[in-house]
Amino acid sequence: MTIHLRSLFNPLAIAAFSLLTSLAALAQIPGVKMPAKDGKLRIIAFGAHPDDCELQVGGTGARWAAQGHHVLLVSVTNGDIGHWREAGGPLAVRRKTEVDRAHEILGIQGVVLDNHDGELEPTLENRRKLTRLIRLWNADLVLGPRTNDYHPDHRYTGVLVQDAAFMVTVPFFCPDVPAMKKNPVFMYYTDRFMKPAPSKPDIVISIDSVIDKKLDALGVMISQFAEGGANGDASLYPADPAGQKRRQQQVRENFSRRYQGIASRFNKELAAWYPGDAAAKVKHAEAFEICEYGGQPNRDELKRLFPFFP
Repeated sequence: MTIHLRSLFNPLAIAAFSLLTSLAALAQIPGVKMPAKDGKLRIIAFGAHPDDCELQVGGTGARWAAQGHHVLLVSVTNGDIGHWREAGGPLAVRRKTEVDRAHEILGIQGVVLDNHDGELEPTLENRRKLTRLIRLWNADLVLGPRTNDYHPDHRYTGVLVQDAAFMVTVPFFCPDVPAMKKNPVFMYYTDRFMKPAPSKPDIVISIDSVIDKKLDALGVMISQFAEGGANGDASLYPADPAGQKRRQQQVRENFSRRYQGIASRFNKELAAWYPGDAAAKVKHAEAFEICEYGGQPNRDELKRLFPFFP
């Protein structure tokens, strides 16, 4: 649509110009560089706090990014009570700074929504927020937590992602952002909760090639890991540099063992994706389970979404 400057005084032209300007603004996610239409994958992952996505999919995210795919990690709360010593706005700012640095290390982008930590609810407003983000990102793959979890924010993030799984295709829900013509694939992160059903991943990804990058990214979130987050105390991260270095190394080794544990726990699932003796060589892994809502991928589609196999 072409609008000549001399026509701007025409009321219809003014209205059209205003509409185009509004639509252009709506097509943006604040603070995010929107990806080009380049045929690359678009992955959006949701977590409750600024560290959850990074823990669950930071390695695979780095692998996607290394291939030029577009990855956006979304924290649904700002994490403003996630520390034993500080809270409120200053903590939210600190955690945003930490997670931004982690994203730089991983080579991906991130968003932190302004919901209070510990107070997340699966409201209509929040359903709209997630639906708009998925549409604006034009996601091929949407990731989130399962809904049986110890933390209410984690549970409700899972509910909100599930609630968006159909609504992203409904034209008159959030009509200000065009509905998606094809439903993305929705998947869960793995976890260790057993009731009502244990996690059974459909794909397990080796993150050995990026494990140092992932551990570096987790390491810069000092408030959550070195200092212990909401359940820490002053003794965890001493004031002297030598003590801090020891603590940081301890955190790094703990996380390395965590992702080794995923590879060990799901060795049979690994063998389905890494044939021969390749599975036995995988030391660190992340795992994902297909949600029965959204697109239902077969093995070939999973290989397209996780393009790390020959």
